[in-house]
Amino acid sequence: MAADGELSPSRAEGMQKHLSACWECRSRMRELEEAIGDYVRLYRRTLDPMLPPVAGPRALLRAQLNELASSHASHSRKWIDRITWKHGFAAVAAICIVAYVLVFLRQAGGGRWDIAPDFQAITFTTPYAIMTPGVAVAAGKEEVCKESPPKNRIVPVSVQRRVFGAYGINNANPAAYEVDYLITPALGGSDDIRNLWPQTYSATTWNAQVKDALEDRLRQLVCTGDLDLATAQRDISRDWIAAYKYYFHTDKPIR
Repeated sequence: MAADGELSPSRAEGMQKHLSACWECRSRMRELEEAIGDYVRLYRRTLDPMLPPVAGPRALLRAQLNELASSHASHSRKWIDRITWKHGFAAVAAICIVAYVLVFLRQAGGGRWDIAPDFQAITFTTPYAIMTPGVAVAAGKEEVCKESPPKNRIVPVSVQRRVFGAYGINNANPAAYEVDYLITPALGGSDDIRNLWPQTYSATTWNAQVKDALEDRLRQLVCTGDLDLATAQRDISRDWIAAYKYYFHTDKPIR
């Protein structure tokens, strides 16, 4: 506790007096301080640069806390505060664990986030399900498969800012992102903000252009009667990368 500076002022003063008179304890204290110094240097050089940005997990935690508060709106304010604190603390611990796991997944090539080198911005290849679960309007095959299918509407700037803010992206460069529809309007996707997320144009393998190819493929299958519309909407909203691999029969995007 003395090495970590956790003693009270009075106990710290007594410890200093003891150390000034005990060479064995002084030697032990020096060993502890050197060990702490070695750890700090190791952390800064190897572990700290490998950790993912905190903005994304912070945004996810905020969304989880908001969802928790909404689900308990009928309870008393005191009960909400107790539950929010309990689950919020657990969520923080869980996110820290996930962050370390992501480091190793990224090293193994299994990560789905990266840092765009040109803009130093968070890059999301898949959305957070809690914030962007995907929302579809009541559209049938006939509407989706018209000669002129519904196109992606231009997302208003005010809505784009809300999307960026929810995902913890500050000062987003418009040239780096597309505020994309998780379920494209060509498949009956809604303008609801829960169907929108910031997807990078480049810097990752699974980018916006690759997802566009999947959207075209799914619409083609729906319109030829080889795939049910509800199934197409479900698959692209659950995990569009897994859907691409399944429907294109490949583990990598087709160039």
